[in-house]
Amino acid sequence: MKRLAITFLMLTFGFPVLASTKSDSLLTTLKNELTKQKIYEGQKKERIEKLKSQLSGTPKSDLNDQYNICSKLFEEYKSFQFDSAYIYTQKLLNISQLTKNTTRQNETRIKLAFILVSSGMFKESFDCLSHINTHLLADSSRFEYYSLQARAYSDLADYNNDNKYYAPDDNATSIKYIDSAIALCKPNSFEMLMHKGDRQIRTGQMQVPSPYYLTLLNHYNLTDHQRARVATVLSFFYTGSAHAEDRINLLALGAINDIRSSTKETLAIFKLSEELYHQGDVKDAYLFMQQAMNDAQYYGARLRQIKIGAVLPIVAAQEIIVAQNQKNRFLVYLLSIAVVAILITLITFIIFNRLKILRAREKIIEETNVQLAKTNIKLIEDAHIKEEYIGYFFNVISGYILKLEKIKRNVERKVSTKNYDDLLLTTNDINIKKERETLFNTFDRVFLKIFPNFIPAFNALLKKEDQIWPKDNEVLNTDLRIFALMRLGIDDNETVANILEYSVNTIYVYKMRIKAKAIIPGDHFDLSIMAIEAVDITNKA
Repeated sequence: MKRLAITFLMLTFGFPVLASTKSDSLLTTLKNELTKQKIYEGQKKERIEKLKSQLSGTPKSDLNDQYNICSKLFEEYKSFQFDSAYIYTQKLLNISQLTKNTTRQNETRIKLAFILVSSGMFKESFDCLSHINTHLLADSSRFEYYSLQARAYSDLADYNNDNKYYAPDDNATSIKYIDSAIALCKPNSFEMLMHKGDRQIRTGQMQVPSPYYLTLLNHYNLTDHQRARVATVLSFFYTGSAHAEDRINLLALGAINDIRSSTKETLAIFKLSEELYHQGDVKDAYLFMQQAMNDAQYYGARLRQIKIGAVLPIVAAQEIIVAQNQKNRFLVYLLSIAVVAILITLITFIIFNRLKILRAREKIIEETNVQLAKTNIKLIEDAHIKEEYIGYFFNVISGYILKLEKIKRNVERKVSTKNYDDLLLTTNDINIKKERETLFNTFDRVFLKIFPNFIPAFNALLKKEDQIWPKDNEVLNTDLRIFALMRLGIDDNETVANILEYSVNTIYVYKMRIKAKAIIPGDHFDLSIMAIEAVDITNKA
């Protein structure tokens, strides 16, 4: 009956070719979906760009519309990319503070806590949740608050599962919050059934598959993301070797829907790779484990990266061993035909030594390839920066040539008419200060187009009270512009002074004053500035 239920949900929810429950069919589908991953991500990024365009077109005075659009952007990013989701929570918090809307402030802190939990930052999550006044929340927001508290304590209990003192208390607290969340759910809603299933897991009632999760999969019209969540947690109920195929099917189903919904904060594909490894399918286990690590790194899930990082080398080593064993068996077979019995020991010894050398060389090649990949990324970034600034300076110089040509014609006309008095008026029309401000403003905008995270990354190196933020009428100020030039490789004080029209001593004082306030040593401060990344060119490609 369990197998039939799983077959039914596969046939019902978008898998017409999977009439049987054979794991290899679902794994084949999962591999095909991995090849379409960029397409799904492109669709998500297209939605994000449309929202960003709406946000940029919204008047700054219309804080309500800005808040609503930023909320939508957060929803797109919250399970996709931690850093971007974090940026929009800060924008939401800023808007709610400007409007003095305490309800929205509390709702935004719930959003912030969600991504902090997803990233594995437990202390920061609980600190954020502790500042939320639940009395000011609507029922829907209070439900999210209790759900998030339940998840945070649940994840913490899993993290402390080898500690008999902390894990039981964390788990008990999680159950209390689940109960509070269930009390706010509408009867038979997705949220109620999901939380009742979660409560079964936390209370250890896993002798039979959860009827709540099965009901959701068989009778509810779920989104891709919801289907991925339900399939993943339902797999936890299928334990033991007798249910291995059902467990793999559900985890594969969860991973497929995670890909289709462009969810990077995901558990299914990691659990699937672990299960395949235990079943002896090392090749697929290694493939999916690598994908799990890529997803965790893309999202910024620190705890997940640690867990995967602990398992990935073991799986990789086993995959190499399996491949190497196959190679060894083939060589032994050929050698047993080609050589006589008395030479077998000598030849085996020679082969062993050669394989040892081969492993060492392969390791060197792998390390070299890693370095080459890093170098290529840096070269692509440098090339992009150069392309942007070549275009920028070409436009600027072209503009000045047109202005010079216009002035030249004007002067020639006035000289030819001997109108010498108007020549002085022509020179007065040239506003050097305004031209320099225009030049700096254009430079600032081009620089921030290439390094959109420069300002927050720069301020992260300073204490909060010493942070430097542009005023409303500025793009960059002098302090930021000096270190922007440093990021472009222009760190000579004399060159910087000539560009910014300051003395060398002034530039030196600016740099020393800021470095003295940094939270890291001066040498590390310069390295941290140079480590600020430009737009991800490889990802755009």
